[in-house]
Amino acid sequence: MNGAPRMPALTRAPAGEPPRAGDGTYDRRTAGTGPPDEGAAPGGTFPATGPALTHPAGVLATARIRAAHNGRATTVPLLHSDGPFHLRRLRSRGEWARVCVLGAMSAPLGGDRLALDITAGARARLEVTTAAATIALRGSTTDPATYDVRLTVDEDASLRWLPQPLISARGSTLHQTYRVELAGTSRLLLREEQLLGRTAEPPGHLSTRLTVRRDGRPILDQHTAYGAPAPAWDGPAVLGDHRATGQLLLVDPESGVPPEPVLLGDPTRGHCVLVPLADGPALLATAVAPSPDRLRSLLDAALAHASGAGT
Repeated sequence: MNGAPRMPALTRAPAGEPPRAGDGTYDRRTAGTGPPDEGAAPGGTFPATGPALTHPAGVLATARIRAAHNGRATTVPLLHSDGPFHLRRLRSRGEWARVCVLGAMSAPLGGDRLALDITAGARARLEVTTAAATIALRGSTTDPATYDVRLTVDEDASLRWLPQPLISARGSTLHQTYRVELAGTSRLLLREEQLLGRTAEPPGHLSTRLTVRRDGRPILDQHTAYGAPAPAWDGPAVLGDHRATGQLLLVDPESGVPPEPVLLGDPTRGHCVLVPLADGPALLATAVAPSPDRLRSLLDAALAHASGAGT
């Protein structure tokens, strides 16, 4: 028997609370479990998945959402919460099933390996959002965190991915990827927003990659990096003095695509460029702005312009 004193295991506190020892009041190993939800499997329980995996450098977790059309309406037969992702079904809006991703703990932190897998089955209509902004923090290690979002949209299905902004806090390192697989008749609305640093602080290091394939063919592969050690990210050719950036992707086989790029806004208050992609009925809006409110208004204006072009 080892006579050395045993130290309490550390657990991650919920968002907004300081870390605490494993005293039973909060244990991230229980994340992903909870009361039955409308989208739970038959019998009122979530699919058996086990606890989120943990290791000294962070959390390994994958949450899954699957929507299907039953011949009358869109249902959500799979809502699998895991780690920091707690999934809740919202009230449907017309023919659209809606799901909200809530934060069950502070994430992503250094060393975390997080993934969110969302599938809209044939003829389904699914909208997914988040309850609050995601804040990338350093945590107890300088190891980078990864956040992988995988979106799959089957034939005649529609998916809207509309999360709240991602905030890159000082000292954090996050590698985020979006991998999108579209069928030839599917529709997608994707919005992503990044805020570089909180008020009066420099950002951490944030790299993002967005890859989109339609009918097995790539239509977009884009990589961006902000914050040290990325070179020239705050130069006049990239962000300049702006610290809010984002983009909106619209893919709709039935919409008209304007043949020429459109510039919205102005350089001092933020601006947005809306361009058609070379292969496929798709429009990409990219915006930079001095504030998150201005960024959202630019992306909303781009969406309104794109929707008007299709009428």
